[in-house]
Amino acid sequence: MYIRYLKLGITCLSLLLTTTQILAQDNANATAKQVVEKFQADLISVMKNGKQLGYSGRYTNLQDSVNNSHDLPKIARVIVGKEWEKLTEAQQQKLEEIIIRLSISSYAHNFKDYAGESFEYDSEEETTRGGVLVHSHLNIPNDKPVKFDYMLKETGTSWRIINIIANGVSDLALKRSEYTSILQNEGFDALVSKIDDKINNYSKL
Repeated sequence: MYIRYLKLGITCLSLLLTTTQILAQDNANATAKQVVEKFQADLISVMKNGKQLGYSGRYTNLQDSVNNSHDLPKIARVIVGKEWEKLTEAQQQKLEEIIIRLSISSYAHNFKDYAGESFEYDSEEETTRGGVLVHSHLNIPNDKPVKFDYMLKETGTSWRIINIIANGVSDLALKRSEYTSILQNEGFDALVSKIDDKINNYSKL
C-alpha cells in the first residue's frame, strides 16, 4: 500500500481551464495552506464514496476541486520546458487540455477507496521566488505515512499548486524528463498519444 500512495503522490495534478464564478470567489482569499487542506479534504471525501461513485463519478466530483487548487496550464508549460515555444498555438492548447484530463483521471483512479487514511498538516515556508511550500503527510493505517510537499504560487487573487513532492520525489521533475524526451525524439503527436493511453488505462483499472 505504501508504494501505491507514493505513486499517486507523484501524479499531479490537475485541473480544468475554467471554473464556476462562485467557486473561484470562495478560493480567492484562501491562504496557501487553506487551498491545500481543502483539496486534501475533497480527496478524502471522494475516497470515502469511491466505490459507489465509480471512476466516472470520482472524475466528475474532482473536477472543480482540482481546478481550484492547481495551476495546470502553467504546469503544462513547465513540464515541456523550452519545447513549449516550439509548439504551435493549437498544439499548446491541446497539450494543456490533455494534461488536465490526465491529472483528473489519475486522481479519480488512485483515490478510489478508503481505509481510514487522513492528511495532516506539518508546516509551511516561503520560497525564495515568492511561493509557499506546504508540508504535510498522509497517515495510512498499518503502514508508513507518505510525506507530501506542495509548492504553490499566487495566481491573480488566489494560490495554486504547481508541484507536488511525495517522499522527496518531484512530480514536475519526473514529467519534464519523460515528456521533453518524447517531444524531442518522437514528436508532439506521439506525446499526445501516450498521454491518451494513460488516461484510457486509468478509466479501465
